[in-house]
Amino acid sequence: VSQSRYVEVVQKDTVLQTDYVADIQAIKNVEVRARVQGFLEKIFVDEGQEVKKGQPMFQINDLEYKTELAKAKAAVSNAMAEAKAAELELGRTKILVEKNVISKTEYELAASKVAATKAKIEEALSSQTNAGTKLSYTYIKAPFDGIIDRIPLKMGSLIDPGALLTTISDIHNVFAYFNISENEYLRFKNNTSKSVHENKPVNLVLADGTPYPFTGKIETSDGEFNENTGAIAFRARFPNPTKLLKHGASGKARLTTEVDNAIIIPQKATFEIQDKTFVFVVNKDNTIQMRAFKPGRRVAQYYIVEAGLKPGENIVYEGVQSIRQGAKIKPVKMNLDSLMQTALTIN
Repeated sequence: VSQSRYVEVVQKDTVLQTDYVADIQAIKNVEVRARVQGFLEKIFVDEGQEVKKGQPMFQINDLEYKTELAKAKAAVSNAMAEAKAAELELGRTKILVEKNVISKTEYELAASKVAATKAKIEEALSSQTNAGTKLSYTYIKAPFDGIIDRIPLKMGSLIDPGALLTTISDIHNVFAYFNISENEYLRFKNNTSKSVHENKPVNLVLADGTPYPFTGKIETSDGEFNENTGAIAFRARFPNPTKLLKHGASGKARLTTEVDNAIIIPQKATFEIQDKTFVFVVNKDNTIQMRAFKPGRRVAQYYIVEAGLKPGENIVYEGVQSIRQGAKIKPVKMNLDSLMQTALTIN
């Protein structure tokens, strides 16, 4: 009679932790690009530097744009002078028409000249505004509080409109995006008292396996499942007061689900034959009997049993490949709770 270790099938409330690959993104990540052409004259910031909203970042040579603005202002002055002269002429013409010195046609001609000079003023003001806007584009400020990324261009570079100057990220908080399958989504919904959109807590495991010290909350999910993958994307928000998390980092979003009265057995005690899963049940006379069961979720090294086994039954824990149906064993009991001291985590 061979000696075999066995465990008792137990039913207990348990907490399942499910990990999903997460893509971490800043809540704001904006490319800062040049709006006008010119030489990059000054760089006021450095890569990796924290900046405040409105803080100067870059200066493009502005001599050309100052000259253009000066010309535009001069054009406005000229247009206003022409309008003044046209109005004076209109007044003089009106007096002469009233005295029948000149015809009414002359007055209408003078009035049209006034209208034309006013239109010219509007055009000149528009050009002045445009020139002022271009000049303002030569002085680039931070659009919000954030951290500067790579600065690809150096001082003296000739840049064109649209050239990338840097990227700025607001990482006071970060988003973690992760995908779950439709089955997992439905299980999660059924085991959550509130809607997944109502700030369901979620934890984060960093790329090196260490837990992130701050808890996040699920804010939203996509409106539909991806037809190619059958998954739906969730978005969780995490506080990032220490700036540890960076835009583009990776990790694992960990969801916690409570399962009531779960029947849990070690995967090590199971084996498969023709797409069916079996265990060896230990009878009262220490003989073993092969029995099929229906496994549910696979949790780390354990199965949650959906059907086929009852609490209190004993099953062979190890060596199932070397024993046969009906064999008699010398059973040695193992404590399942001690085997399950490690967290039940789905990776």
